[in-house]
Amino acid sequence: MNPEPRRPRTRGGGGGEPVELADGRLVLDRPAEAVARLTLNNPEKRNPLDHEVLDALAAILPELAEGIETRCVVITGAGRAFSAGYDIGAIPDGSFERDAEALVAHPFQAAMEAVSAHPYPIVAAINGHCLGGGLELAVRCDLRVCSARAALGMPPAKLGLIYGHTGLERFIDVIGVARTRELFLSARNLDAERAAAIGLVNEVVEADEVAEASLELAGEIAANAPLSVTGNKRAIETLARFRRLTAEQEDELIELRRSCFASEDFREGIRAFAEKRPPRWRGR
Repeated sequence: MNPEPRRPRTRGGGGGEPVELADGRLVLDRPAEAVARLTLNNPEKRNPLDHEVLDALAAILPELAEGIETRCVVITGAGRAFSAGYDIGAIPDGSFERDAEALVAHPFQAAMEAVSAHPYPIVAAINGHCLGGGLELAVRCDLRVCSARAALGMPPAKLGLIYGHTGLERFIDVIGVARTRELFLSARNLDAERAAAIGLVNEVVEADEVAEASLELAGEIAANAPLSVTGNKRAIETLARFRRLTAEQEDELIELRRSCFASEDFREGIRAFAEKRPPRWRGR
């Protein structure tokens, strides 16, 4: 069982000491009035989303939603990467089928839903490479400010993984069906210019301007009327989520994804990734 993340004091304006969560791999600070910033802080490993970090995100975001003291959240990464995604290197060999349910649902899904459910806007400050689950984290945010040097991509096809349908649905909301196909079926990394052209990011700035530009945007949002901001966000979310799966369709998609965890190709994809070699696919 993961330890409970240390509870920060979420009230008040800018300033104050940063608060470390997930043993320092997630840091909360308040860089501006009514703005909270969460920094993924494991730069040596390109800020992977491990279970403790995901649990901390899922725990802190509801706290930041209390009252009107925090009216915008910024999520960013330390060092040269936003996030390399879910920490697949931590998955022990031979555990794929046994741990499929945990990989499908917890804790990644809980953290992503906490981002989507946050009543106030969240800005992703994409300071560097943003891949896999890290890109879904950015897409779950309301707005994205991106470094001109960043690469953005979805590598599940290179790992033998069928991506979760709730995540795919978010990409379809943001960039449409055709571009989602391009992103997931090619598994190519996109540069920032291409990402902006397809609507994957809202703004591209120089690498050394990401923090300033994201805080300027967050400050503008936080200065607006809270009821208007939260109401408009909720209405937009409702309209974007108009499509609904039947229970049978959702069960089918969940089972489809679970099936990949029992496959030889998924094991091979993870091993090839760890060994830094091309995978040898078997189609089973």
